[in-house]
Amino acid sequence: MFSFFTTNEANEALPDVIKKFEYALAKNNEVKKIEQELQMSMSTTNSFESYVKIKQRLNSAITKFYESVEILENTGVVVKSIEQGLLDFPSKRFEEEVWLCWKYGETEIKFWHEKDSGFMGRKPIEVSDDSLV
Repeated sequence: MFSFFTTNEANEALPDVIKKFEYALAKNNEVKKIEQELQMSMSTTNSFESYVKIKQRLNSAITKFYESVEILENTGVVVKSIEQGLLDFPSKRFEEEVWLCWKYGETEIKFWHEKDSGFMGRKPIEVSDDSLV
């Protein structure tokens, strides 16, 4: 179900979001590890049987990764980049749709940006910024 987040709601959801993000990050790392293993398998004299088994493990790992992203986004956030650790929470500022922005490692939501500006357009949330939903 879609909804806009206030800064307080986003911060309340953050511990659960972080846990789910870390799970998705671990699944992404698992995919990368198996991809490397598959590349090594192709460059050595391994048999087709070995290659196919690794490929099947990769397929399963990719499926689990996308399932973890779906679970994460079911919290209401939008994944912008797993690798860079960027998530956005939909919000409104003076009736304009904006993103509350979070980067992995941050302990609270401190920034927002316009829909089309992205991470480089982050602006700090003022302590008394009642304009955000």
